[in-house]
Amino acid sequence: MRPTKTKKIKIINKKTMIAALDIGKAAHYAYLRAPNGKDTKPFPFYNFRKDFDAFWIKLCQFKREHELEDIVVGFESTGSYAEPLFHYLRKKPVRLVQINPMHSKRLKELTGNSPNKTDKKDPRVIADVISLGHALTLVVPEGPAAQLRKLTHARERALKRRTAAINQLQDLIFVIFPEFLTIMKDISTKTASYLIKTYPTSESIVALGVEFLATIIKEISRGKLGWQRAEELFNAAQRSVGVNEGKRSILLEIEYLISQTSADNKFIASLEKKMEEYLEKIPYSYCLLSIKGIGRVTVAGLTGEVGDFKKFHTISEMMKLAGLDLFEVSSGKHRGKRRISKRGRSLMRKLLFFAAINVVKSNGIMHERYQEMLERGMPKMKALVAISRKLLMLIFALARDNTVYVENYSNIHHFKLAA
Repeated sequence: MRPTKTKKIKIINKKTMIAALDIGKAAHYAYLRAPNGKDTKPFPFYNFRKDFDAFWIKLCQFKREHELEDIVVGFESTGSYAEPLFHYLRKKPVRLVQINPMHSKRLKELTGNSPNKTDKKDPRVIADVISLGHALTLVVPEGPAAQLRKLTHARERALKRRTAAINQLQDLIFVIFPEFLTIMKDISTKTASYLIKTYPTSESIVALGVEFLATIIKEISRGKLGWQRAEELFNAAQRSVGVNEGKRSILLEIEYLISQTSADNKFIASLEKKMEEYLEKIPYSYCLLSIKGIGRVTVAGLTGEVGDFKKFHTISEMMKLAGLDLFEVSSGKHRGKRRISKRGRSLMRKLLFFAAINVVKSNGIMHERYQEMLERGMPKMKALVAISRKLLMLIFALARDNTVYVENYSNIHHFKLAA
């Protein structure tokens, strides 16, 4: 049986130096420490190749002076500012690690008994956290996985822009034709988008006449909507309480938002196509796609967020990466509720949550398990999070073992043993 808990690995020994970095947009602050306590003052270097080279030379000199064998370079989990540096360092003979900002925040007050936060203090605190053994190995996506991560993030930003544009569009439509939103509840549908783009005002709807309006709606919706919806919209347009003052200016902004939404839709479609192309280059992608209810975009997004499932050894590491690891606050007789930490990759949790919604449907692979949770009195949201955790366990196991998902495997295996 494989171990399910992560073993803490002592990466710092008498022959290992620590290089702690406080990452910034323009400049980084570095701090070097040897196991015997000898160290350097925090020093800055900038996001230029010559500064990176000078920083590396200083690391090597410090290593030689103290007769050390290994270098551990650590920094807080940050955004894009650290990427050029750790892509430079990953080609060097060093071990890259990252620490949780919550750990450095808590340890900061122990240094000098002060909550003082400066660029010179932070790298010392990061070095302390690494020395205590609370650092995590940094998995840098490479090749197709790196492309998938960037495509996934670009898609997420495009989705947010599109959502913001649709929300603004609803606000503007409500001013000039509020009844439209009660009849066409989802303005992102093809029919609603066409009507807003072509006939955005109540006057333009009335001018069409109910018969011609019904023909347009039936054609655009491909028969899903027809005379009844057209009649409701036409009657509402005749009695609309929409505002006429400033309408031209509002229509100008509506036109812009519609074009922006259309452009975002095309961009998202192109991103998803690219994601599918790069996903085919991931050796174990067919294993993950064998799970019924999880699509290509979800698998591509998860692969991009993780970097490489093969570089993780236990499911506990995966749970921490996703922020789905459980914790509780208990003391004495008080027993706290168990919750997920949410101290991981938020987009990874989001992808798993929406995948969980798919697999708990009536014909989904987790439907029965989800229903059992609800029957035990578990709230729906909590049950979906639990299903997200089980999905991650399943995905990790399939990628680790290079195997495909077999539905009702336990029952089939049981029958074989009985035979």
